[in-house]
Amino acid sequence: MERANIVIIGAGIVGLSIAAEISKNNESVYILEKNWNFGLETSSHNSGVIHSGIYYPKNSLKSTLSIKGNQLIYDICKNYKIPVRKLGKLIVAKGEDEIKNLDKLMLNGIDNNIEGLKFLDQEDVRRLEPNVVVDKAIYVPSTGIIEPTDLMEYFYSKATKNQVQIAYKTEVTGIKRLDDGYELKGISVGEKFNIQANTVINSAGLFADKIAAMVGLDIDNLGYRLQYYKGDYFRISGPPPVKMLIYPVPNSIGLGIHLTPDLSGSVRIGPNAYPVEKIDYKVESNKKEFIDSVKRFIPSIEKYQIDEDSAGIRPKIKGSSEIFKDFVITHEKNNGLFGYINLVGIESPGLTAAPAIAEYVSEIYENEIKN
Repeated sequence: MERANIVIIGAGIVGLSIAAEISKNNESVYILEKNWNFGLETSSHNSGVIHSGIYYPKNSLKSTLSIKGNQLIYDICKNYKIPVRKLGKLIVAKGEDEIKNLDKLMLNGIDNNIEGLKFLDQEDVRRLEPNVVVDKAIYVPSTGIIEPTDLMEYFYSKATKNQVQIAYKTEVTGIKRLDDGYELKGISVGEKFNIQANTVINSAGLFADKIAAMVGLDIDNLGYRLQYYKGDYFRISGPPPVKMLIYPVPNSIGLGIHLTPDLSGSVRIGPNAYPVEKIDYKVESNKKEFIDSVKRFIPSIEKYQIDEDSAGIRPKIKGSSEIFKDFVITHEKNNGLFGYINLVGIESPGLTAAPAIAEYVSEIYENEIKN
């Protein structure tokens, strides 16, 4: 039976970034990926936004890791000439209730030490974005956009340079605790496989709760059960109505239907968020929902041609539509699983946080697991 030091389950952007980081000082690192290539699920079906961290409670993992990851990504892009645009973002509000929520969001951003935040009034916004008609906005200068595949290719190249082995079409179907590590079994390119590992890192994204259950964890009692939320996108044809990212005040499920330019200057609208039971990437929403949502702050949106674009699915921890749920990133030693690290509920801002998550997981490994 093959033996590995560290097995990472999942080759999304987080799994790749962990592999690139942890392999700097450790040998025999493997990634097992059930798809034919890396990053084919949540990692490549998102807005490609580099978030600031303004939305999340101070000292939460989502806050600290997205703030750190924001700067790390810009540094990576600068040093390795990866295309990126720091466009800045407007979070916009209309009416007294939304303005009150915007004011709370600003206080949270200040508490999180987000740099450069600024309130803008109606005329300030008009000067920056003539098509945007609102009462008040927060300007967030550190928000930007990137092509997720470009970032994943960077982490992939770093990992493979460090001799990380990636096995595609390799699905884990069982994990057994051993005296000296773990035995993983499953199907690889149509054949059964078994591999032993000293350490297992569960970075399986949409399937992270299922992987956690395989090793015997009670995912309901621990709060690891995932609920899929789908988000659809539409694309605006012709001259773009905005230059920056434009977001409404966030709602309980997500950040709201927003406008995101891509690296070519084209603008997408979305995503919305609705629960689904199965994984598919077909756009199911009616564009009227999107137009009606956006025309509150861009009245001229009805003049533009808008077509279906794409869809994505995010792995939200069950119940997180009602209350804030942080990332789960934990060494399960207190649950009798020394050497087993779980990452569950890595939704937005997972892309932004990825390089910081990698450092965080590597620190757990070095400080708590490595002999």
